[in-house]
Amino acid sequence: MNDQQALVQGTQYWLILSVAAVLPILWAFTLSLHFARPYVIRYLQGLTLRFGGDVWWLSYILMRDGLLVVTFALSAIFLFPNVYMSADLGVPITAPLAALVLFWALLAKLTGDSDDDLRTFRIVSVLLVVASMLYIIPQVYGVEAGDQVDSLNAIANLGGIPGALVSGANPSLSYPILNLSLVGFAATGAVIFLWFMRKTKFEPAEMA
Repeated sequence: MNDQQALVQGTQYWLILSVAAVLPILWAFTLSLHFARPYVIRYLQGLTLRFGGDVWWLSYILMRDGLLVVTFALSAIFLFPNVYMSADLGVPITAPLAALVLFWALLAKLTGDSDDDLRTFRIVSVLLVVASMLYIIPQVYGVEAGDQVDSLNAIANLGGIPGALVSGANPSLSYPILNLSLVGFAATGAVIFLWFMRKTKFEPAEMA
């Protein structure tokens, strides 16, 4: 029974660590597709077939927004305290904040048109860059640099940086970050609900 529990726990740890390791790649592709919009527009302007342009544009939108949703869905696992606060898992300390800022970017896309409105496009761009930095920087200099503590100490006594950027090794800071992120998600969800209720028009059913 203990071997079975160890196998299940080991599989869970492997899955979570795999997600944490692949997220920087997803963030890189997300930013690349988002900022590739001017190139796609220039390419579409050179097409002579309207149907081909529509197919190319719809394919780009599906890939860009689909990858954005997948990145958010995988980032949401760091909102669970048993994953984020685990001392056995190396999780970037600002991963919940990265998920929250990404959620705000999705909210901006939901309430505006980032493809036709320059202001909305800039807001989404800034939010995506901030969210990616909140995840990639502690992932690289915290989680991935954890086995380089001796080398960092040899340079300038910087061996404490990786531990400070990992949630399980810095509970005094990770607890407030997690709570702040959860409160931010609740407040953002309330804003989305109010916006949806205001936009929804109630039409009574007609009697036959």
